[in-house]
Amino acid sequence: MSGAVGREAVFPTRQSLGLMKSKLKGAETGHSLLKRKSEALTKRFREITRRIDEAKRKMGRMMQIAAFSLAEVTYAVGGDIGYQVQESAKQARFRVQAKQDNVSGVLLPQFESVIATGSNDFGLTGLGKGGQQVQRCRETYSRAVETLVELASLQTAFVMLDEVIKVVNRRVNAIEHIIIPRTENTIKYINTELDELDREEFYRLKKVSNKKQRDSAAQDAEMLAKRQAEDNKENEPAKAVIDQPADILGQEDEDVIF
Repeated sequence: MSGAVGREAVFPTRQSLGLMKSKLKGAETGHSLLKRKSEALTKRFREITRRIDEAKRKMGRMMQIAAFSLAEVTYAVGGDIGYQVQESAKQARFRVQAKQDNVSGVLLPQFESVIATGSNDFGLTGLGKGGQQVQRCRETYSRAVETLVELASLQTAFVMLDEVIKVVNRRVNAIEHIIIPRTENTIKYINTELDELDREEFYRLKKVSNKKQRDSAAQDAEMLAKRQAEDNKENEPAKAVIDQPADILGQEDEDVIF
C-alpha cells in the first residue's frame, strides 16, 4: 500500500529530512487524536441510536394512549371540542428551549420542553360534562409532546453525528493510508539519497587522499634523486685528486742529467 502512494517532490537534503520527520510526527499525532475523536463520536452515536429506538417505542405507546383519551373526550362531551380549545387558548403553555451539547468538539443541539405553570386558558372547557376526561387528555398529549421533542432532539443529533463521523473517518483513513505512507516513502528516499551522497563523498575523499599520497611519494622520490645527484657532484673532484700521482720533487717532469 505504501508503494502505491508515491512520495513528495522534495530535494534530498538534511533540512528536508528534518521537515519530513516533523511532518510524520504531526501526522501520527493527528491520526491518534482523530481516531480517539471518532471512537468517542461512535460511542455517542450508538447511545443515541439506542435512545431513539426507545423513544420511538415510547412515542407509539403515548400516541396510542392519547388517541384513546381523545376518543373518550369526544364520547363524554358529545362532540369535537377542538374549536373551544382554540378559542380559549391565548398564549403557549408548552414551549421548547434549545441548547448545545459539546461532544469531542462537535456541538449537538438539544431541545427541552418547558411547561408554563399557572397558565390554564381552557380550564373551564368541559365544565358541563367530560371535564375529567378533558384534563386527562390534556396531560396525556403534554407527555406525548414531551416525548416528541425528545425524539426530535435525538433525531437531529443522530443526523449531525452521522455526517461528522463520516468526515472524521475519511480524514483518519486519508492520514493512515495516504499521508503517513507518502511521508515515510519520502523519508526513505531522502535517506537513500543522503547515503549515496555520503558514499560518493567518501569515494572522492579516498581518491583525493590516494592522489595526495602519490604526489607526496613522487615529490619525495624527486627530492631524493636531486640529493643523490648533488652528492655525486661533490664526490667527483675528490676522486680526481686521489687518482693523480703526486710530484715528489715538486718539479716538472724533465730529463734529468746524471
